[in-house]
Amino acid sequence: MDKDRIVGSAKDIAGKVEGAVGSMTGDAKTQAEGRAREAAGTVQNLYGQAKDAANDAADAAVNYAKDAYENSGETIRGGQKAVAQTVQDNPLGSLLVAGGIGFALALLMTRQPRRPPQRWRY
Repeated sequence: MDKDRIVGSAKDIAGKVEGAVGSMTGDAKTQAEGRAREAAGTVQNLYGQAKDAANDAADAAVNYAKDAYENSGETIRGGQKAVAQTVQDNPLGSLLVAGGIGFALALLMTRQPRRPPQRWRY
């Protein structure tokens, strides 16, 4: 629990008490001050709740990132094992797939030669 939430709740309760005393005695000034203190306490309490929610969200994000980082090595190793098993089971198919990928990359990496711009003759 945040310090702002505690202080805000205390101000809220004090404002309610002060407002009740002001309404019992008929003092409008005390009643107005109590309502103002109550409102300030409520705002401070809400601010503390927002800070707590932001801290909780940040902690959850950090924990999620740590878990993803720790499990990434296992995922890569599992993928490597699956690829190795597939290559062992079907070496000819794997060779054809690798050749197709190489051919596609070669097509993507080569450019058409530049042609000089056409010259118009008048």
